[in-house]
Amino acid sequence: MTTAEPTRDDDLAPARIAVIGLAGRFPGAADLDRYWTNLRDGVESIVPIGDDELRAAGVGAEQLADPYYVRMAPKFAGIAEFDAEFFGCSPREAAAMDPQHRIFLELAWAALEDAGYGEPGRIDGTVGVFGGASTTAYLDNITANLDRGAAIRGENVGLGFELAFLASRVSYKLDLRGPSLPVQTACSTALVAVHTAAQSLLNYECDVAVCGAVAYKVPDGVGYRYQEGSFLSPDGHVRPFDAEARGTVFGNGAGTVVLKRLEDALADGDTVHAVILGSAVNNDGAGKASFTAPTVSGQAAVVAEALTAAEVDPEDIDYVEAHGTGTIVGDAIEAQALNRAFEGRGSCALGSVKGNVGHLDAAAGMAGLIKTILALRHETLPATLNHTAPNPEIDFAGGPFRVVAERTPWPRDPQRPRRAGVSAFGFGGTNAHVIVEEAPAAEERSTSDTSAPAVLTVSARTAEALDAATDRLAEHLDQQRPDLADTAHTLALGRCAFGHRRAVVVTEPTTAADSLRTRDPATTVTGTSDSPDVVFLFTGQGSQHVGMGHDLYQTEPVYRDTVDHCAE
Repeated sequence: MTTAEPTRDDDLAPARIAVIGLAGRFPGAADLDRYWTNLRDGVESIVPIGDDELRAAGVGAEQLADPYYVRMAPKFAGIAEFDAEFFGCSPREAAAMDPQHRIFLELAWAALEDAGYGEPGRIDGTVGVFGGASTTAYLDNITANLDRGAAIRGENVGLGFELAFLASRVSYKLDLRGPSLPVQTACSTALVAVHTAAQSLLNYECDVAVCGAVAYKVPDGVGYRYQEGSFLSPDGHVRPFDAEARGTVFGNGAGTVVLKRLEDALADGDTVHAVILGSAVNNDGAGKASFTAPTVSGQAAVVAEALTAAEVDPEDIDYVEAHGTGTIVGDAIEAQALNRAFEGRGSCALGSVKGNVGHLDAAAGMAGLIKTILALRHETLPATLNHTAPNPEIDFAGGPFRVVAERTPWPRDPQRPRRAGVSAFGFGGTNAHVIVEEAPAAEERSTSDTSAPAVLTVSARTAEALDAATDRLAEHLDQQRPDLADTAHTLALGRCAFGHRRAVVVTEPTTAADSLRTRDPATTVTGTSDSPDVVFLFTGQGSQHVGMGHDLYQTEPVYRDTVDHCAE
């Protein structure tokens, strides 16, 4: 696959984009397995914050005594754990980086690993990066380091926090040669980045795209002051489309996806998590009450444009993951816009992740998009939390939408693929909507021989990281029970090989996790290597016997080809 002109007939092959990799870090969830578990189980990750914790975070006595100070926040962990050495960053460079830049770099790597491209240099074609972030809140921390005499040159301060360098730092650190563009449209940033990346792929400007957004404000895990009439919640709970909705809660989070043209992803054997059928971006313009006010016409238009781009009708959509901020005016306008765009549609499910994790600013759309992709995968629509009675300002009776107030099955339909729309609307009026479809059914293939041994390889930069990676793999095998041959293939070819290495020979899926955990020396080899060579070695010395290479010849193509070459 290269950036050569396509040979297909575009009129006969609609433009489709495959989502082949996912990574995310959200309130209450350090990874996407936990994120889905929280969504499935209806966990609200906006939690109470104790006074002692608030004092430790720098909240003063005057704020704590304020009756309007809300002691609730979406908790987001992990910014102090950036592995600077892993990405070739010096301690001084890391100290001068906004946490948003660090998190986006980590999740870009994680999403590429999830896509099976843990060594980006192996990707056949150019890779673009499209990333967005919130306005930095970390500059004071960086300048404080300067004030303490840290050896950070002044010109490096801007490199560490300017949005202009968010995507290009990923391109530099991972040696990615495609377009590298920053995006910032406030609350719609993440979906605008997805739309921009998809257009770049469809224009053959790149072959793979890493895109997403991050939001991180400091200090994290503190409350806020509620003011009557503002868009903030008076009690720290977000109630999308609910009669008791009074406002939203802002929090920190980040997500990235890896995109590829669907035809290329299928040809290359990539795992397809979902398909982006089409997307659209517009702006409300001047016809609204204020610069930050939303409009029915702008939101309805962007949904209609996305449906047109996807070549589907409203009747083809099962679910809409709404912007759903839990504000009285915002929810009513969004519902009115959806009713207009879906006029005549029979019934459609509606939900919003903000009841779970709050409003994640620039990353809000990524929280909704990844939620929708996971819901398609697990055939389940999670509940929209804190929704007990419909907002009386919304005409649910006269429109097609019903809020998913309880976890609901979303089974596959033999008649047509399951589809969803995802919305994000930014302060200032930039609106985005993405149409997502379930992944195409995987081709039937012969099941691997479960009795054949598989070699699971793990590597890391340090011995401690190697042990942690081995334990994570064991946990994954326990929970997911994947095919061992597929797992061995991905670990061997879809991961970067670092100096500290471990190989474990396993024969049974049910005992593979135990083999990894115990590090049994009979089946496990651990060591280090900078430039390894893999060979098959038969020592002789009387240990050989007739047919001793037969099974290896039957199961290992490299060995078989080499023996055939020698025999010739």
